[in-house]
Amino acid sequence: MPNPRLAGRYAKSLIDLAIEKGQLEAVYADMKYLQELCKVSREFVNLMRSPIVRNDQKNAIINAITKGKISELTAAFNQLLVRKGREGDIPEIAVAFVEQYNTLKGIHAVKLSTAAPISEELRKAIETKVAANQGFPSIELETAVDEKLIGGFVLEFNNKLVDASILHDLKVLKHQFMQNLYVDKM
Repeated sequence: MPNPRLAGRYAKSLIDLAIEKGQLEAVYADMKYLQELCKVSREFVNLMRSPIVRNDQKNAIINAITKGKISELTAAFNQLLVRKGREGDIPEIAVAFVEQYNTLKGIHAVKLSTAAPISEELRKAIETKVAANQGFPSIELETAVDEKLIGGFVLEFNNKLVDASILHDLKVLKHQFMQNLYVDKM
């Protein structure tokens, strides 16, 4: 079961240790890798959360998957998580680490969803526009394609949502018709 408070504590400890050892950027890259691994491999997450698989097997699996791809500090941290029985919290810890790193560095996470893939040029223009309008010193833009939007875009940042999609417009129009707002004007 996800535990954001626990994940935040482990992430904070890892950030403090990485700063102390002068390896913050390397550990950040490792956590981004682990975060992406957990996103693309549901089997990996399920395996880490499985009570049937023994800890030594989980440790061997993590080592096999991440060997040569993460730093020694992160590998030791993963071993600690397995020893403490917290390997099932790796996805949440990775997310919490990235969030705390972004806060520490003043980076704002922005998610852009569009109906079709966008070009790199348009991506850069959107980054620049959002940074200028919101006063963000640095932005980490994540893009996603959601064909249900039909057209337009949805922008998410700092618990705000800018929905300029055709799907949203159609829902608003449907709601207006359901309330018969136009009957009085006929």
